[in-house]
Amino acid sequence: MVGVTVAPWPSVDNSPTCEHCGEHVSERFCRVYGDNRDRAHRCSECDTYRRLTRGSAAGIDVSIPDPETSPGRHGGETDV
Repeated sequence: MVGVTVAPWPSVDNSPTCEHCGEHVSERFCRVYGDNRDRAHRCSECDTYRRLTRGSAAGIDVSIPDPETSPGRHGGETDV
C-alpha cells in the first residue's frame, strides 16, 4: 500500500483586475486598452468608455474630465 499525503495549496487567482478599483477585467480588455504590460489602470466600472478609448485604461492622463472628480459625468445626476 502506498501512502499519499495531500498538501493544501493556496488558491492563486491570476485573473486580471483593474488597478484603480479592483474589478475583474478580461485579458482581452487588458491587451487592447491596457498598458505595455497588459495591465488595466481604469475599467468600465470606474471610468467612461470615451476616456478608456483615449488612454486612461493604459494609465495615460486624458483631457476629458474624470467621472470621479467631475460630478454628473458617468451617466447620472450629481449627488446634491
